[in-house]
Amino acid sequence: MIELMMQKAEKLFPGYFALVMATGALSIGTHLIGMEFISVFLLYVNVVAYLTLWFLTLIRLTRYFPRVVEDVTSHTLGPGFFTLVAGTCVFGSQLIIVADMVTIATYLWALAICLWTVIMYTFFTAVTVRKEKPTMAEGINGAWLIAAVSTQSISILGTLLSPFIHNGQEIVLFFTLCMYFLGGMLYLNIMTLIFYRFTFVELKHAALTPPYWINMGAVAITTLAGSTLILHAHSWPLLKEITPFLKGFTLFFWITGTWWIPLLFILMIWRHLYHRYPLSYEPQLWGMVFPLAMYTTSTFQLSKALEVPFLTVIPSFMVYIAIAAWIIVFAGLMHHLYITTRNHFQAPRKKEIGF
Repeated sequence: MIELMMQKAEKLFPGYFALVMATGALSIGTHLIGMEFISVFLLYVNVVAYLTLWFLTLIRLTRYFPRVVEDVTSHTLGPGFFTLVAGTCVFGSQLIIVADMVTIATYLWALAICLWTVIMYTFFTAVTVRKEKPTMAEGINGAWLIAAVSTQSISILGTLLSPFIHNGQEIVLFFTLCMYFLGGMLYLNIMTLIFYRFTFVELKHAALTPPYWINMGAVAITTLAGSTLILHAHSWPLLKEITPFLKGFTLFFWITGTWWIPLLFILMIWRHLYHRYPLSYEPQLWGMVFPLAMYTTSTFQLSKALEVPFLTVIPSFMVYIAIAAWIIVFAGLMHHLYITTRNHFQAPRKKEIGF
């Protein structure tokens, strides 16, 4: 079993914390809508997932550090490390909203800020100074937008923590407001490159991987960050003063995410039905579940922030799509773990009998 854990740690997909992101976002969304049993169940699942992934990550850092460095400085694998930041913050937000665990969420926020600083500047410095760089078709994909997602997740968790901070509340809100705008900047810059790659560079169906759903997920979490700031505007005069601007900017991001949904479904049909690309479990599928769950949650909060209750119609049915996606991918994960474990323990036995 120890050997199996070591193998899993060595080959751990850098973006696996998208599992925590997806589960946390869906838990928050179902809590807001009133599906309390599902929300609490997902909280327990996320506790196990978060601790397990950190256990494997720490093994990888201590035993396979050179490989970690190689991955975090890679154009293709490096962006996956931002899921550590986003997963930590989404989990922290889940603890506050679903379980009222403010103290643990505070420590998670501090951890996320440290992780964000290290990963953000390590990755972007490495891809900037590298002499030999991949082509745009090879180097950029939707996973790059997790940089924006991680930035917005810090904004959301900090804003949720602000009512519990008596000394320095204005500083925290100023910081979260800055992170909101920084996340918006990162999305617009990176999305420009991805949109160019979509429309002017050949896109083979095999290259249309699930992380491209982050095209929508990044603006969904930006919508949630903006809505959370608007709902806390009464806590700081500056926030109240710029609320009209925040409402317009947040609505802009929400409609952008809404525009992406039909196109992404069409492209998924083009990949899997038209080209018959096999659909099997892979860790990147959590990069598709997260945007669906986050869009549900962000739309519900946007309806409260803009005081337009008719928007709640959207999360009332989107939540079932997100739940179905989560169940399917989670079942795939359980089957994958079962097959991997079975094959690991059967291999020595087959060797003994001469297979």
